[in-house]
Amino acid sequence: MRLAERMSWLKGEGAYEMLARAQALEAQGRDIIHLEVGQPDFDAVPSATLAGIRAITTGLTRYNPPPGIPELRAAVAAEISRTRGVEVGLENVVIMPGGKPVIFFPMLALLEPGDEVIYPDPGFPTYESVTRFLGAVPRPVPLSEENGFSFDMAAFEEALSDRTRLIILNSPSNPTGSVIPWQDLERIARAARAHDTWVLSDEIYSRLVYDGEHTSIISLPGMLERTVLLDGFSKTYAMTGWRLGYGVMPTQLAEAVALLLTNSIGCTATFTQHAGLAALTGSQGDVDKMVAQFRQRRDVIVMGLNTIPGITCLKPQGAFYVFPNVKSFGRTAAELAAYLLDEAGVAVLPGTAFGHYGEGYLRLSYANSLENIERALARMREALGRLG
Repeated sequence: MRLAERMSWLKGEGAYEMLARAQALEAQGRDIIHLEVGQPDFDAVPSATLAGIRAITTGLTRYNPPPGIPELRAAVAAEISRTRGVEVGLENVVIMPGGKPVIFFPMLALLEPGDEVIYPDPGFPTYESVTRFLGAVPRPVPLSEENGFSFDMAAFEEALSDRTRLIILNSPSNPTGSVIPWQDLERIARAARAHDTWVLSDEIYSRLVYDGEHTSIISLPGMLERTVLLDGFSKTYAMTGWRLGYGVMPTQLAEAVALLLTNSIGCTATFTQHAGLAALTGSQGDVDKMVAQFRQRRDVIVMGLNTIPGITCLKPQGAFYVFPNVKSFGRTAAELAAYLLDEAGVAVLPGTAFGHYGEGYLRLSYANSLENIERALARMREALGRLG
């Protein structure tokens, strides 16, 4: 079959590929501990589930406006205004089926072939994939362990040019769990203003911050009019399969994105949006409990990894991932991830699933029970000990 050349630039995700390999082993009777998948292991918050069921049973299952139902857009605008300290309105909010469209559609609306896009490496693979798909030029900036996995600011400033059209940020980060320091956000904001550049700020893990509070570049002077803020319900409310995210952006761009939605998916499911509305405006007690459990798991997995000979691991500040250094074993990250799956029954991801600069690291998700995390650590210790 002859496909359009642009399709060659779209890549799969390592998490899905490793999950498929792990499930194939499970089908053969193997006991696999899953630390590769980036989704909460909790049920969706009850307020969302009940509201979704009620919406379906009362007939809220029809088309709605492409940018989303007004009630949810208004609630999101109020939440962003409160938490980021900026004034945004319903007209700035576009509801989409998950967080990935908030990456794809604004990039489609903004980028021309040859425009340059700066993004973190290691980072969420969709950033590079969509950049190349649209004919833009990727400019990865390394996240170095020595810098706490924040942007290498010297490399960032070197990557800037008169062709830079978009800077992508992700804080807290997937895969490292790092948080961009406030002083770095200020430098990035100054650069964006000086180069008249857009910023896509992926804040899908904004509620999963364990040390300090979440900070957003949209809060800085002059950034509201040049920033697309991405957030959603998948991580905070354990609603991954509901497919519900949102973008906050200047009105003109919001209208362009709504037009792209009109000509592609039409609209996000109405009953899903009512579920999200209930989650966002209801009690946040379930979220607080989930965050507390993730913090406990983080502490256990970091301590456990650092007691395994040959591994060092920084403590992440957010999200639910650790990114341990495994360079001492003298094997590629992909080889080590395959070894741990085959020999230890522990599914993890190689750091290179997130970019070139992920070599020498593994990504482990601690969105699993404490019992399974401790079992996984014991298996890893035993299997890696055999490597000598």
